[in-house]
Amino acid sequence: MMIVMKEGATAEQIAHVVERIEEVGCSAHLSTGELLTVIGAIGDRDRVAALGLEMTDGVDHLVPILKPYKLASAQFKKGERTVVEIDGRRIGGDHFGLIAGPCTIESREQTLDVARVVNDAGATMLRGGAYKPRTSPYSFQGLGVAGLRLLQEAKDETGLPIVTELMDVRDVEDVVEVADVIQIGARNMQNYTLLTEAGRTGKAVLLKRGLSSTLDDLLMASEYVLKEGNPNVMLCERGIRTFETAYRFTLDLLAIPALRELTHLPIVVDPSHAPGRRDWVPAMSLAAAAAGADGVIVEVHNDPEHAICDGPQALPTSDFADYADQVRRVAEVAGKLVTA
Repeated sequence: MMIVMKEGATAEQIAHVVERIEEVGCSAHLSTGELLTVIGAIGDRDRVAALGLEMTDGVDHLVPILKPYKLASAQFKKGERTVVEIDGRRIGGDHFGLIAGPCTIESREQTLDVARVVNDAGATMLRGGAYKPRTSPYSFQGLGVAGLRLLQEAKDETGLPIVTELMDVRDVEDVVEVADVIQIGARNMQNYTLLTEAGRTGKAVLLKRGLSSTLDDLLMASEYVLKEGNPNVMLCERGIRTFETAYRFTLDLLAIPALRELTHLPIVVDPSHAPGRRDWVPAMSLAAAAAGADGVIVEVHNDPEHAICDGPQALPTSDFADYADQVRRVAEVAGKLVTA
C-alpha cells in the first residue's frame, strides 16, 4: 500500500503515519519528493487498509500497489525517477552515466593505465573486478583484496568512484571499504542473502539481470536491497540466454522501455558480455543510449589481446575516447545530460 501525504504535511504527521504502520507489524519506507512525501507500507495489505489512514491528518490518499515488487514499482515514485548520485556524479532521471574499466584487475600498471584513459575521456565511474565468478573453477578468480587495493589507488589518483563485484557475504567488509557501488553479478541475482547484506551496507548497488531471468524476477531481486532502506539501486541488462547461437547472449534492448514503465530505478546496459566481441560493442552501446538507458557499463583494457579475462570483448584504451564521444552524442539526442 502506498500512502500519499498532502503537500505541506508536517514531520509529526508523517511520523504518526509511520508509527501506525509499524504498530501492525508492517514496515514503512519514505520517499520524499519536492512537493510530496510518499510512504510505502510493506506487509499485510489488509492490516494497513484496516487502519483507516485515509482519514488521518496529513494524508491525501492511499494507492494499492498491485505488483509483487512494491518499493521498485513505478507507482511508488508517482512518475519521479530515482537518481543515484555518488561524489556529484549522477545516473538516472535525466542523467546518463558511462561506467568503464577492465573486467578483471590484473596488475597495478593495467589498472592505473585504464583508469587514467577512461577518466580523461569523461567516464562517470571506474569498473573493475577484484573477485570474479568463472564458469571453470580452474580459471583466474581475481586478485581479491590485492585487487581492491589497486582500485583504491586508481580512485585516489583519478577521483573516479569505484564499481566492483561482491560475490560472497564473507567479503562484504573488504569490498565496502573500497567500493562506491557494489555490483551483484548475473549469477548472484537471486542470492537473496547476498542481496540483503548488500542492501544493509548503504552503498549503491548495481544489480545485473540473471541469464534466464524475467524482468519481474529482476525487480523482485531489487526489492531485497530496497527493503533494507537502501534506495540507491541500479538495474543492469547484460544479455539473456535464448535459442540463438550466433552470439553469446541476446542483449534484450526491449527491457529498457519495459523497465521504464515498470520501475523508477535507473537502467544501465552492459554491451560487452552479450556479443562477446569488441567490434559489436559500439553498436549495442549506441542502441542502448538511443533506447533510453540511463548508462552503460563497458569493458576497457590497455592490452586486450593479452587480457586474463574476456579480452575479445574489451575495448582497447586507444579507442575509448572516440567510443565515449559517440555514446555521449547519442545519449544527448535521447534527451540525457552526460557529465563526468
